[in-house]
Amino acid sequence: MKICVITPLFAIAGVPLAQIRFARALAARGHDVDLVIGYVDPKYELPDLPEVNVIRWGHQFVRKMLLPFSAYLRRVKPDIVFSAEDHLNSIVLLAAILTRSKAKISGSSRVTPYNTYSNVPFTKRWVLKKLARAVMWRADALTCVSKDMVEQYHQVLQSQRHVCVYNIVDDEKSRLRMNEPVDEDWLVHKQYPVLIAAGSLEPWKGFADLIQAVGELSQRKDVRLIILGDGSLRSELQELVEIQKVSDRVKLLGHVENPLKYFRHADVFVLSSYVEGLPNVLVEAMMCGCTAVSNDCPTGPREVLQDGKYGYLVPMRDPDAMNVSSKGILRAIATGKLVDPVAMAQGIEQALDNPISKELLAQAVQPFEESAVIKRHFEILGLDETA
Repeated sequence: MKICVITPLFAIAGVPLAQIRFARALAARGHDVDLVIGYVDPKYELPDLPEVNVIRWGHQFVRKMLLPFSAYLRRVKPDIVFSAEDHLNSIVLLAAILTRSKAKISGSSRVTPYNTYSNVPFTKRWVLKKLARAVMWRADALTCVSKDMVEQYHQVLQSQRHVCVYNIVDDEKSRLRMNEPVDEDWLVHKQYPVLIAAGSLEPWKGFADLIQAVGELSQRKDVRLIILGDGSLRSELQELVEIQKVSDRVKLLGHVENPLKYFRHADVFVLSSYVEGLPNVLVEAMMCGCTAVSNDCPTGPREVLQDGKYGYLVPMRDPDAMNVSSKGILRAIATGKLVDPVAMAQGIEQALDNPISKELLAQAVQPFEESAVIKRHFEILGLDETA
């Protein structure tokens, strides 16, 4: 089949990386796959993708993808379009309506609708909500990456059409990458348990809590923490490391090309986020053998960890505060701590003392395995993939 996988932006982030894995997996199964990317962040280099036909546009704004994607639908006539992120999903559906395309359209939502839509009249988020509800009839499938998100979309859009389909996390290429050699001394010549975390250094990722938790834990256990990723809070977090007097125990390594090889050699992975869609990085770490500790934030961690069967959940002080817009999230962060670093330290200590077995970790990642995810997508579309 001729399949289009489309994403608005390439950066080192969950959505574009998941779309790339999906495109590769479809191509490996014999499909003719176009990967359409609205904009490539110049800070990052697009990986080599010989399996797929990569189409790059220079449109930083999703709305500007409407005309080129309409032209693409007329010219290429794909059998299926797999889109990700609500803004782009609406543009893709509108283009299909305008061009009378016969393509099957599957739109995947990756973040909470509280961060996308609003009931305040004539705001941008209100307009986006109106557009989404106006064009969603054209979708052959509407999916979310977690079950909790499905319920949120049912409520916000007043529709029962969204269903859960996970991202591909466990595939052959990822398995190969996690076994690449690593040159970080704390991991190569391990003298102490190593904690690892990864993500953009932004307020909603909660890394300040994690650094404070390591300060608390260090009073009882000699541990090391490596944080992978970059962002606007890097200097502030480095200053906090100094204030907490853990500069000999915490490293901010910045962006790395292959975080999986770091996960493979660490003992515990910590997800300190205040809000998620479905944290791929949590599944990646478990695939690599890390025992997981996560904030019990909306949405995804409790689902991935199966209420604590596959890892350790740290209670949030006010999880309902996260069911708001992104500005509301920032206000909630600014007005008080959402997570107690002492509770996080206790969760990490439990994980170190009682790691999750490899057998249970293998069970945990099965729903995110390549063939299971692809089978689910085609079933929802009512298609036989082998046809």
